[in-house]
Amino acid sequence: MNTAFKAINQPLSNKIAVDGKSYLYFGGTAYLGIPKNTDFIKLYIEGINKFGLNNGTSRTNNIQLGIYDEAEKVAAARYGAAAALITSSGYLAAQLTVRALANLGQVSYAPAAHPSLWLNAQPSSSDSFTAWKAETVERINASTEQNWVLISNSMNNLVPEIYDFTFLNDIDASKKLVVIVDDSHGIGVNNGGLSAYSGLPERPNTEYVVVASMAKALGIDAGIVLGSQKIIGQLKKSPVFVGASPPAAAGLYAFTKAGEIYQAAWQKLQQNIDLLAGSLSSTWKYEPGFPAFLTYDQQIEQHFFKQQILISSFPYPNPTSAPINRIVLSSWHEKADIEKLISSINA
Repeated sequence: MNTAFKAINQPLSNKIAVDGKSYLYFGGTAYLGIPKNTDFIKLYIEGINKFGLNNGTSRTNNIQLGIYDEAEKVAAARYGAAAALITSSGYLAAQLTVRALANLGQVSYAPAAHPSLWLNAQPSSSDSFTAWKAETVERINASTEQNWVLISNSMNNLVPEIYDFTFLNDIDASKKLVVIVDDSHGIGVNNGGLSAYSGLPERPNTEYVVVASMAKALGIDAGIVLGSQKIIGQLKKSPVFVGASPPAAAGLYAFTKAGEIYQAAWQKLQQNIDLLAGSLSSTWKYEPGFPAFLTYDQQIEQHFFKQQILISSFPYPNPTSAPINRIVLSSWHEKADIEKLISSINA
């Protein structure tokens, strides 16, 4: 592919202009189209005018902007948690959480856990989430160890597969669990546009902690941790949180005011998903309600490119691996965009 695609000088959107040609773009992680949402941008500009461009002081500084506490309260209420903590990135949110809580019990990683969740080197794990679930239940129930820390993504967005955590109910109720779930690709999209936190099963002796990047569906450069008052209070005392600068206040201001914008974008996304899904054969793999569609056709990326359509295509898990080819929809796609895509698929 032309090297110009590695140096695009315009915002990503449903269409990208390169070398005088306009291409339809079906990739990325802006699932709700927030980076190009004019109503959201207006709120962001309001936030800049109100709070300035950035804030390079620690959250423990004696002089504070009130928007940070306000945004955390809004986020906790919106996503069904007792409390929330917001950092400058999803990676930082995950590292802060894992490093603070991993000493609370025996650690077990689910397969394909994001690198932001790793303590050190890549942890070894089962080949599939299904196998890991069964092994984890058996291992914990047979162990004399009472305290466990389970670490997992909420889904595999590449395949895609949304994980079912009801298996936790099969673990001996006397075992104490801390379950850390990375919901970076699910927050704002899955569970009716909420987060994985609201969908986790009720279980005794269990602390759920959901971490996520807010830079994908939610469209702002920040990270979030959702959990109990106790856990969030503990994390806010950690050196990582105390020492790090917070995200830009303007983005959080927009986030707090954008509940209806997110809901409208989510509804548009679901309409787009339904339109495409209704025209695909069984050779495509996707999860209902999630906007990524996987194909094992290795030639399809070039087929689309000839018709000025760009999809997500890159080698995985290694640079020498075969490419993973996916169509990724967003709320910024219009009906005509998807109809052209469907015509190309049928051709």
